[in-house]
Amino acid sequence: MFISRELMLSSASYFGVSLTDNQVDMFDSYAKMLHDYNEKVNLTAITDPDGIVIKHFADSLALFKYVDIKNGMKIADVGTGAGFPGSALLIADNSLKVTMFDAVNKKLDFIRYALCELGLCADVVHIRAEDAGRQKEYRETFDIVTARAVAQLRILSEYCVPLVKVSGVFAPMKGEISDEEKQTGLSALNNIGMKLYDTVSYNIPTGEARNIFLSKKLSHTSPKYPRNSAQISKKPL
Repeated sequence: MFISRELMLSSASYFGVSLTDNQVDMFDSYAKMLHDYNEKVNLTAITDPDGIVIKHFADSLALFKYVDIKNGMKIADVGTGAGFPGSALLIADNSLKVTMFDAVNKKLDFIRYALCELGLCADVVHIRAEDAGRQKEYRETFDIVTARAVAQLRILSEYCVPLVKVSGVFAPMKGEISDEEKQTGLSALNNIGMKLYDTVSYNIPTGEARNIFLSKKLSHTSPKYPRNSAQISKKPL
């Protein structure tokens, strides 16, 4: 195996996820494909087997512990990069209807290849988040929208919240975060119709700090959101 079976099992268990032997094998295959593909396309700076297990796979699986994810839910992963958390969630529960958005198509080409090799199905969409949020097929259709280490919280909120259905959940995954980013981010969530109901702070098995800000959508997003990326960057919520 490319990765340690024991580390994969213990890291998933750390977040309350039990994996079958077949799922561990799928994570192993994904990690090996990620490592090999990364030699020709820059997908991630984390390419050692243990790093992939803990900093990509386990970090992604934390959502199962802190978010109420039910079988068959529609989940959007915005700015998915090399497929995290979306691909990891799908390997752990292939009943999920996962859509992965990214503006960099060469990264999505890897995800399409890897999921095809594993026999898994997901919508892998080459689009900017602010454009997805304006399209009828995506706007306010997802039970859960997440993004992992993509942008400041107040900027990320405008990109992602238009995708969340009413009563759905926005669950951005962040590393260590300043008090200023937290306060401006929570203010932005409130301004765009979300109600924060929990802030989860935890550590991945390496000890590094992580945060998930859980908010529920109370009402439809105003048609004026999302604005274009230049407006969002120049004058964040």
